[in-house]
Amino acid sequence: MGAHSDDIEIGCGGTILRIAEEFPDCKIHWVVFSAEGTRESEARGAANSFAGERLRSIEIGKFRDGFMPYQGSEVKEFFESALKRISPDVVFTHQRNDLHQDHRLISELSLNTFRNHLILEYEIPKYDGDLGRPSVFVPLKSTHYQRKIRLLLDQFESQRSKRWFEESTFLALMRLRGMECNASSGHAEAFYSRKVVL
Repeated sequence: MGAHSDDIEIGCGGTILRIAEEFPDCKIHWVVFSAEGTRESEARGAANSFAGERLRSIEIGKFRDGFMPYQGSEVKEFFESALKRISPDVVFTHQRNDLHQDHRLISELSLNTFRNHLILEYEIPKYDGDLGRPSVFVPLKSTHYQRKIRLLLDQFESQRSKRWFEESTFLALMRLRGMECNASSGHAEAFYSRKVVL
């Protein structure tokens, strides 16, 4: 789940690529809460590029960026209608201490909805400087992290003008997390988990 159209890809795109490669029978359900116009077509294109033939559903909401907490009941209704029919093995969502209000709401709703599931909370680099100390790491092969970056830059043309939306930002975070978990490739994605149910 991602509040915005590039959140899933930034936060756990490499992990999704790895899962899709290592578990060919997996089914991926993709939910984005805020994407309209160009951003919606980017979200759909990215979901197909990252999940490929394993993509089972994609749900796109049209909630206003930055205003989700003020539309809480509508967001919750969309959340439940998009997800009530599935029981995932793993839920990827925003980390709870993310300083973006939309991200925090989606994280909170994830925990409320999936009480008996493995929930991994991803991180998004941004100006707020809210990166923390994750405890779950997914080492990535060079093919995974390089493809993640290539797909991000190719799929989200609308974001290219932002100074932080560049290869060096994404590579730096994955390199730092790879160092922390001693990944053989030197790169990893990291997650936070409040509750693990195996």
